[in-house]
Amino acid sequence: MLKKAHNYYPIYLILFIFNTFSCKQIIKQYEQTKADTIKKKIVKEWNKTIPGNFSDQTKAVFDSTEIIKFLKKYPAFGPYAHDIRVFYSKRKFAYAWYVNGQLIEQAGNLSDRLTNLQSEGIYKATPYPKSLDSLVFEAHPKDQSAKPNISSELMLTAQYFVFSKLVFQGMSDATSKAVNWYLPRKKVSYDNYLDTLLKQPDKGGNTLSEPVYRQYDLLKSFLGKYSVLDAKEKWPAIPSAKGLKPGDISSVIPQIKTRLYKLEDFKGDTLSNVFDDEIQEAIKRFQSRHGLTDDGLPGPGTIAEMNVSLKTRIRQIIVNMERCRWLPVSLNTDYLAVNIPEFKLHVYHADSLLWSCKVVVGQKVHQTVIFYGQMQYVVFSPYWNLPESIIRNEVLPAMRKNPNYINEHNMIITGQLNGLPVIKQKPGPANSLGLVKFLFPNSYSIYLHDTPSKSLFGESSRAFSHGCIRVGEPAKLASFLLKNDTTWTAENISKAMNSGIEKQVTLKQKVPVFIAYFTAFTDRSNKLNFRKDIYNRDEQLASMIISGSGKY
Repeated sequence: MLKKAHNYYPIYLILFIFNTFSCKQIIKQYEQTKADTIKKKIVKEWNKTIPGNFSDQTKAVFDSTEIIKFLKKYPAFGPYAHDIRVFYSKRKFAYAWYVNGQLIEQAGNLSDRLTNLQSEGIYKATPYPKSLDSLVFEAHPKDQSAKPNISSELMLTAQYFVFSKLVFQGMSDATSKAVNWYLPRKKVSYDNYLDTLLKQPDKGGNTLSEPVYRQYDLLKSFLGKYSVLDAKEKWPAIPSAKGLKPGDISSVIPQIKTRLYKLEDFKGDTLSNVFDDEIQEAIKRFQSRHGLTDDGLPGPGTIAEMNVSLKTRIRQIIVNMERCRWLPVSLNTDYLAVNIPEFKLHVYHADSLLWSCKVVVGQKVHQTVIFYGQMQYVVFSPYWNLPESIIRNEVLPAMRKNPNYINEHNMIITGQLNGLPVIKQKPGPANSLGLVKFLFPNSYSIYLHDTPSKSLFGESSRAFSHGCIRVGEPAKLASFLLKNDTTWTAENISKAMNSGIEKQVTLKQKVPVFIAYFTAFTDRSNKLNFRKDIYNRDEQLASMIISGSGKY
């Protein structure tokens, strides 16, 4: 691999000369783009995944007591003792990292990735790094008749399970719950995963996907880009550009163009001080990636996002890489996913995004919970059973001011409970749940529903509810959930929504629902997106990751 890197040395030398002495910005940009392309190829080649062509040899074996000796010498691997024993028991104690007495390529690859864990967004120290380096180095003898080294073999396997725990699984269940993440954690048997890899035929680089949610690898690539930017850029604050409009000339325009060029939203001439169509479109792309109103104008909110430091963005990326480790690798069914900071509902079949729509989520004082459920019911023309908290804090004070409040809001009192009136709001267009609600039973009393307050979907930040999730396209969602029942045509759904008579429909097949929290993610165009941390969930997790204090 070093030889490949050296082959590009003349190109890097040319780039250095251009960057140092050229006064032509366009040439600089062209050469930088060229260098970035070359660098991507190098990194892609270097960063091959661990899965691949492990040794499937069966002749070279070792005595099982060697594992006992190894664990006694390296007690920090104790938590992985069971995994190591099961792995080798299935292999009948055949060496996995050697062929004809020589270490396979994957050994060096694993060692490289363990040495560069920060590129995975991990700051946790691994056990015995010097021993790993020494054993791998010593395991490359010049003698072609060499025999496998049992210490190197077991060190690599033990370190593989360490790597799997850190990179594929992440922090412990207790840690994820401590940061209010109640989605079920994925379960992967890593010894079975390795066994599967060992059975793969050698087809020249044929690999399996690593057992981690697809967003992880995409975010990892952007972590590399932002880390490189942070190492070489000072990132000064761009001054206010309030009031700038297309056609204006301003000294701040080149600064905005340069910033957006570095963030890959702009590809034109960064020296021009004219607010032209090119930069307006680039600003729109930037705004879209940051959940802002994409008007193409550099207002205060847009400039503020441009001025967010690279280190802050890096923290966002690594936090969301960790969250990716907690999710199921993939699903082969229909499912719904709500990303709270994005204010979006996404409808999937397997890994294919079918469609998305806007949602309104809980206010900071009424936070929507991060959890998993299974959609079971669609309720047309629903009653709204008011929660005790709303009755106590909002309705009763309103009733004291206005004795006719209940009638004016189409409500009825049906009894008493816990010293409070039991209040329902009758079905109708003014009902707070709108014309339909979607139930996935859970202990948090959270569900999806329509709303009469349609104007809220026009806001770029939509945290207005008491915790439940208001859906921007409820009829479309109802149609999707009831697609397996031919009686529920678009016309019948509309009639049921507007009938004024509550009707509950049980789905023929339950649909998984994930309520998640990602402040950094890539979209279907592989563009990196950031969103505001509306519930202040990122910093606690970021601190645990970077300090290495999080429990694994």
